[in-house]
Amino acid sequence: MVADETNTALHPPSETTPLTRVHSLLADSLPSKRIRITQVACAMLWCLFAAGPVFGFAALKPVLISEGVYEQFCSAEDKMCVERDLKLNNMFTIAAVVTNATAFIVGRILDTYGPRVTGILGSFIIFVAGVLLANGAAITRFDAYLFGYVLLAFGGPFVFISCFQLANSFPGHSGFVLALLTGSFDSSSALFMFYRITYQRGIVTNFTLHKFFNAYLIVPVFIFLCQVFIMPHESYKTVETLAKIGETGIDETGLPIDGNDSRYGSEEVDQLERVRSHVSVHSSKSVYEEIADKQLSDKSGGLHNILNGKSVIEQIKTPWFLLMCFFTTIQMLRINYFLATVRSQMEWYFDSPNTAVQINKFFDVALPVGGILSIPFIGLILDNMTTLTTLAILLVVSTVIGLAGMTSLFSIQIIGICFLVVYRPFYYTAVSDYCAKVFGFKTFGTVYGTIICFSGICNMFQSVLDRMTHFTFHMNPNPVNLLLVSLTVIFGGSLVWFVNGQEHNLKRQSVIQEAMGSSA
Repeated sequence: MVADETNTALHPPSETTPLTRVHSLLADSLPSKRIRITQVACAMLWCLFAAGPVFGFAALKPVLISEGVYEQFCSAEDKMCVERDLKLNNMFTIAAVVTNATAFIVGRILDTYGPRVTGILGSFIIFVAGVLLANGAAITRFDAYLFGYVLLAFGGPFVFISCFQLANSFPGHSGFVLALLTGSFDSSSALFMFYRITYQRGIVTNFTLHKFFNAYLIVPVFIFLCQVFIMPHESYKTVETLAKIGETGIDETGLPIDGNDSRYGSEEVDQLERVRSHVSVHSSKSVYEEIADKQLSDKSGGLHNILNGKSVIEQIKTPWFLLMCFFTTIQMLRINYFLATVRSQMEWYFDSPNTAVQINKFFDVALPVGGILSIPFIGLILDNMTTLTTLAILLVVSTVIGLAGMTSLFSIQIIGICFLVVYRPFYYTAVSDYCAKVFGFKTFGTVYGTIICFSGICNMFQSVLDRMTHFTFHMNPNPVNLLLVSLTVIFGGSLVWFVNGQEHNLKRQSVIQEAMGSSA
């Protein structure tokens, strides 16, 4: 008895705060854990097969050649002429630009109509792409292979970006969920690699393009069925958004909610009403502010939702947007330039075609594998480190990769490639995480889509860099690589410097406010 009293005195029962009660109420409003896991698993599966398979073009190209695609551009004696090679490469060039440029359109549709409509549209686009690619040899009125491949690239962002909101289904592990989805996207380039292996080794007899893409049609059908029967009707909201709705009774659009509101289910309305009933009775500080403060201190170092509530126009005029946009553009240009020229670069550095082929094969395998292996590391970083720390890691790792890629040491090049294949999904996930934390989910689709769209359009300069390498620098990739690494340091350093300054300003303002509150 004495021991119990002593223990109680030393460890008094923790007081149930309004914050704790609200977290508990909001957790009750979510679907069951089994449903949320199923939703994330389905999204991972379709991202693995449909989000970005066009980036596996290098593996698909030998199959296209073997199947006679564009063979009419060559003579009977020369099966692989320059015209045919350029025609095939043009498929990937246009598809890569379309994939990134589409992000803006997808962002607007996502913000306006929600993830379900966005995903369904993507499934229809991918279905049409599969039909065109399967029947490209029989279609003569237009270039079905080009249109089909471009549509495949066009549909990818619809089904990929629309599932970002699933990160909010597990608020404490949002970074890990984003890492799972991005890792699946990066690994989707392996689809055509496995098809090439199956085709060339005869694992499936006479596995033509017609048979492969007819079988592939099951993917858009699966996406459509998931969107209709499994995925949530509305985007999962952040904890802060739900608490704000519960506190004020007003949703993100500024409209009041009630039990007859068709936008919300009766269970969700009940939960929000219960949240609102606990406000002001138990605390002089609003529940929204308490939750926001906790998220600020735990997740982002004070930057979470710093621009939330501002219009898109106001957001894109800030250095938060501009610096990240420029940094993203340079990173995307660097990555895609390396993807397109890895073999020619290795031939120059090692003066050995055999070594270049070995490194190229290693890179083909490492690219999708890196997307999978990076998942736990990405989740740990995004869930446990501040936004500033994450950006600093991006800058340092990117610089190291760039420097490692300009050496003639075999081991250093391999290490650089290993870093690159892990950095690529980490970088894309970090950009989406940055946009969600800084700008808020209300405008996330538009802001993120604008950044990716602008970066994708700027990737047209990749061909300019390639020509400079061939003709101006006589196949020496160092000048272009040095230029890209320098721009990385300039824009990445500027972004880190700006965010660091803003974080210090916010902390200083917080200290002043606390001092004024104590004085009062």
